[in-house]
Amino acid sequence: MIFEHIPHLHYIWLVVASTIAGVMNAMAGGGSFLSFPAMLGVGVLPVQANATNTVALWPGQLTSMVTLRGDIRKDLLPTIAATSILGGVLGAEVLLHTAQRTFMHMIPWLILVGTLIFGVSGWVSKWIRGRATHQHAEPHIPRFWLACALFPVCFYIGYFGAGAGFLVMTILALFGMEQMHSLNALKVVAAMLSNLCAIITFILQGAVVWHYCLIAMVFAAFGGWVGARFARRVNGEVLRAIVVVTGVVIAAYFFWSQAQG
Repeated sequence: MIFEHIPHLHYIWLVVASTIAGVMNAMAGGGSFLSFPAMLGVGVLPVQANATNTVALWPGQLTSMVTLRGDIRKDLLPTIAATSILGGVLGAEVLLHTAQRTFMHMIPWLILVGTLIFGVSGWVSKWIRGRATHQHAEPHIPRFWLACALFPVCFYIGYFGAGAGFLVMTILALFGMEQMHSLNALKVVAAMLSNLCAIITFILQGAVVWHYCLIAMVFAAFGGWVGARFARRVNGEVLRAIVVVTGVVIAAYFFWSQAQG
């Protein structure tokens, strides 16, 4: 290949991809569609690449939750926290017991599904906003059925996770939640806790490739800072379209490479 003789190319590629992923997450989301393939590109095995990528991008979720803590609906927090913890741990455990070859064959499908979920998230958000009312009293939500509905999504977050945040918002909206700020805050809580439990599982099982993880974490954080500064200056629909196109192209590449293999 033409780039084979460039010194430390794998590190350069990881730095660039992680920075862009941080920008994407701050401005629209979908950074995993780029940072996860970058982990594969530097030679990390598929399962470990997913685990390492999850750890690298998690601090951004934590800072988002801290920022949005005032919008969290406290009465639903125990149910969502317990469901997120259980789903995140089980999803991570299933991932770690998935054969590398099997997971590699699943990658293009997971990226494609995540891309499609992200693609329709704009319409989902508009639908949720369209249901909003000026009611001051929040509707009663049955905790057991909410946990049952959220569990598969939290499991998916622990296993792979791309695009799952909007599934959380959709489920909460279907149960009657109408406040957009509360929906967004609870979405961040579910994703943060599910990924935290997955991260702990990955670390305990030794699935994180730390020298790549730390590089990606630093530059994703830098990209997030850059993206946050420019987020309001770029049209949201344009950003969403860029993310969707990126995801489709990456999924197509993986489908093609598997067909060639």
